[in-house]
Amino acid sequence: MTLRGRLTAAFLAVVLGPVLLGAFFVGATMAAVDDSRATERLGLAAAGVRTSVDALCQQLRAAADAVALVTDPAARHRAADQVVGRGLAAAVLTIDSAGTTNYATPGGPARPWQECSSDPPATGPVRALAAEVQLRDPAGADLGTVTAAQSVDPAFVARLAAVTGVAVTLLDDPAGTDPVTLTTETREVRAAVLAAARTVDGDRVTETVDGRYVRRVGPSPGQPLPLVLSVPAERPPGLHVALVGAVVLAALLAVLAAWRLARVTTRPLMELAGAVDRVAHGDLTARVPVRSRDEIGRLAGAFNRMTRETGSYVAALTSSRDQLRGHLAVLGDTLASTHDLQRILRVILHSAIAATGARAGAVLLLDGDGVLVGQCVEGLDGRRPGDDGSDPATLRVPAGTGVVGTVAATGEPLCGRWEPADPPTGEPTCETYIAVPFAAPGAAELAGRGDPDRPGHPPADDDATPAASGALGVLALYDRLGAEEFADDDLVTLRTFAAHAAVAVENVRVHEETQRLSLTDPLTGLWNYRYLRESIRREVERANRFGRMLSVLALDLDRFKDVNDTWGHAAGDAVLVEFARRVRGEIREVDLAFRQGGEEFVVLLPETDARGATIVAERLGAVVRDQPVPVDGHGGEPVRVAVTVSIGIAVYPDHAAGGQQVLDAADDALYAAKAAGRDGYRLAQPPDPPPTREIPVVVATVSPPDGLPRAGTPDTSGGGQGGASSGPHPPRQSRGR
Repeated sequence: MTLRGRLTAAFLAVVLGPVLLGAFFVGATMAAVDDSRATERLGLAAAGVRTSVDALCQQLRAAADAVALVTDPAARHRAADQVVGRGLAAAVLTIDSAGTTNYATPGGPARPWQECSSDPPATGPVRALAAEVQLRDPAGADLGTVTAAQSVDPAFVARLAAVTGVAVTLLDDPAGTDPVTLTTETREVRAAVLAAARTVDGDRVTETVDGRYVRRVGPSPGQPLPLVLSVPAERPPGLHVALVGAVVLAALLAVLAAWRLARVTTRPLMELAGAVDRVAHGDLTARVPVRSRDEIGRLAGAFNRMTRETGSYVAALTSSRDQLRGHLAVLGDTLASTHDLQRILRVILHSAIAATGARAGAVLLLDGDGVLVGQCVEGLDGRRPGDDGSDPATLRVPAGTGVVGTVAATGEPLCGRWEPADPPTGEPTCETYIAVPFAAPGAAELAGRGDPDRPGHPPADDDATPAASGALGVLALYDRLGAEEFADDDLVTLRTFAAHAAVAVENVRVHEETQRLSLTDPLTGLWNYRYLRESIRREVERANRFGRMLSVLALDLDRFKDVNDTWGHAAGDAVLVEFARRVRGEIREVDLAFRQGGEEFVVLLPETDARGATIVAERLGAVVRDQPVPVDGHGGEPVRVAVTVSIGIAVYPDHAAGGQQVLDAADDALYAAKAAGRDGYRLAQPPDPPPTREIPVVVATVSPPDGLPRAGTPDTSGGGQGGASSGPHPPRQSRGR
């Protein structure tokens, strides 16, 4: 629906609403008044009917008593005729005690007669009302009954209608299902009155379809006739037609006025809509004519100012967009090309500062103790007492304290003006700040803490922790250039860079974890054979460089196949895990333990000679031998499995000249320990010395012109012998263990 249509509808609702309500109120009020008056008239008529019928019954009862008082039968018959002749009853009937009719006045009404004091029959017409009295002799003996009756005919019904002032209808059937025989209603309204009478019960008043009010009276004690009273409604004829006509006329006038008002109102709005559409298609030169000083005129003026300022904003935004694209391109290249976390965080921080115009900023990550530690900072020189800002790690804020600590604990961003804390939290001082948390992808949803509709307002949760919020760290900026405080746009921008920081941290952690998993044994957690080859090469190079020794222990669990065959592979895995744990407990931090495969293990002992290696081997043998390993046996019952280990020891460079050779030497020593009965260690044998031969040296050699001695050349100075010796290397220094 257009605006003009809505305005027209609103005006019609405002105008026609009261008109319709007024018409409804008038009609409802008059209907209520008519209902009340009709109910009152029918109530009075019902009382009149009961009084008239009761009076008739009393009259009949008095006539019957007069006849019953006569003792002589012949005189009793004459008295009955006199009662009928005087009009006190339409008929008198005497019946003896045996039920035989002794006398009945001639010309009486047809049967059945309705006794005044008894209930009417369920069906059938009522032809007369009767009153019955007992006939007794002077001694009080029962001689029978005397009944006086009065006809119930149209004349009777007419008399009731005259007494009550309403139309009276006598139902042949008390249930109201038989055709009406006695009524003062016209033929046209008889059926409607009868239909309404069938639906009403008790003293309730109902209305017929042609506007008459109907009420049933009786049968009841003292009034046994089933009567229906009805009166016509007193509402003026044509009332509803007049009300409908008034409403229609008011509606026509309201439509004309609403159409005119809507047209005048919507014309400037249509001009404004056209200008807005042009702006939406990129035409920022569109203007709206200002035709008045009312609200619409002010709206047109504001639109014209908005389009002028929007042109300036678009130019500035285009420049900012290009600059932001450049920063994002650099950030994307950095994220894609390196796993250097410090470099990535520096690029993110620099880009965030450039995009928001901040003077300074910092990226902090949570350590294992729940403390935020600075990873990279920019522009924080002189913002903390005693700190020149050169070392980011000096920026340390416990989670839950200060601005950045609260952000990390709650997972909600904060921005505003700085208020110094007491005691100081170690954060940089500033005038304004904005801080956004960043978490691993999916952590915010799992924690259930985020509330994007309330930025800058942390939830009221006294138990908030970094683990609950899922935060990895915080990206904070300080003192925006050219503005007093950071805006909502800055918050959106900073969220973007925080998301990049989260991805970078997570990628680096995943990369490190992947490297660790590729170099460790999944069952025991020790280094695997791949890392063994790399480590032995590195440790041999280090031993060469610093003139140290390197001891290698090759370990093999004795009769491990029997453990698997007896207790199952699950028990064997438990033994391997426990053995690896005991090995780690007996070596230094600088020592390296590896699982070479199956039940074979290797331990590298840097800067350790043969004596120190044998001490370690003895301790490892004892700790394995003296403490059986508890495992789940058959049926789930725990059992303790006794395990021993055989160990071969080789020392570089005493037993080999390279990394693989020293491993082979330790392996040979291991086989020797196995052959010697297991549960012990053996030291590798030194290699055989290489054969030597004498090299002749020319006598009376002299030095060459360049002064450098050479083998086999004369040395004029005669100051010594040149040449290379193939003898054994001088002994290296060793450190006992």
